[in-house]
Amino acid sequence: MDEVRIAVAGAGQIGLRHIEEIGKTPGARLSAVIDPGPDAAAVADREGVPLYETLDACLSADRPDGVVLATPNRLHVPQGLACIATGIPVLIEKPLAHSLEEGERLVAAAEKAGARVLVGHHRLHSPLLRRVVEVVRSGLLGRIVGVMGSAAFYKPDAYFAGANAWRREPGGGPLLINMIHEIGNLRAMVGEVVAVQATASNAVRGFPVEDTVAITLRFAEGALGTFFLSDTAASARSWEQTSRENEAYPTYPDEDAYTIVGTDGSLAVPTLRVKRYAKAEARSWFEPFTCETLAVDRADPLAEQIAHFAAVIRGEAAPLVSARDGLQNLRVVDAIMQASRLGGTVEVPVA
Repeated sequence: MDEVRIAVAGAGQIGLRHIEEIGKTPGARLSAVIDPGPDAAAVADREGVPLYETLDACLSADRPDGVVLATPNRLHVPQGLACIATGIPVLIEKPLAHSLEEGERLVAAAEKAGARVLVGHHRLHSPLLRRVVEVVRSGLLGRIVGVMGSAAFYKPDAYFAGANAWRREPGGGPLLINMIHEIGNLRAMVGEVVAVQATASNAVRGFPVEDTVAITLRFAEGALGTFFLSDTAASARSWEQTSRENEAYPTYPDEDAYTIVGTDGSLAVPTLRVKRYAKAEARSWFEPFTCETLAVDRADPLAEQIAHFAAVIRGEAAPLVSARDGLQNLRVVDAIMQASRLGGTVEVPVA
């Protein structure tokens, strides 16, 4: 298979980014746009491809080699199941599903069919995140003690308007839309999350879903973490505004989204500033640190993800983020939701 034909369902913000990257990826081309919305026809005309109102109509008329699902969360499972049933590889934007039960149903179907399902946790394709994982696993920081993280930003009113009103309702909200990304980061950097506590508030926006959450996490190897999430905070302490991986966001090179701390040193992410003791045997808060900034090669993780998806379609690679990986991220977010409602500690099963 020399060139793979990829259909994109959903012509919103993330769908348009997928369409853009497909157009730039050697060995891939856009085959169709799937969206019933009023603006979709202009997108299809511009790209010179057919427009379908439904996924079923597309699959019946012209079978693509792969499908990207950049649709509202509630559609991920039924559309994913349709792709699995027809044997078409699918990239499902995160979260895998709008509920844990539905996610489990999708994973069961995918594994039974041996389907090629890639979940769109695109940061896992980031060279920056890979560099962080390498540093942690190298032992440079010693034993990992904990991590402090934040995703604090202000979403404008238009983000919740019109066809995007679902973001105000259960199944939307920053836990499923944003925190799901952070869980992917945290699991990659520190390991499996096995328990959480959380307090949530909707006091600022007043929507049925949360706008601000304070979270504590316990990891399988004993490390602890704290995380602050808010989509109504005038702050730059988020991955989007610090990683320099998406030009749509202004960037602040003096800010970090995470600090990973170990017994020998700490790593600020994404600036990659490392503080370590010159001699491990002289560790003390009275001793000065040596400080350095690590180098990293940068690339757009969405572009890397589409190139990887094309390789998955061709059978050249297994999905970097499998349906089961996506489900585990969803399990952690579901536990955070439970903890924010019920209080106390919620254990997270690790499958």
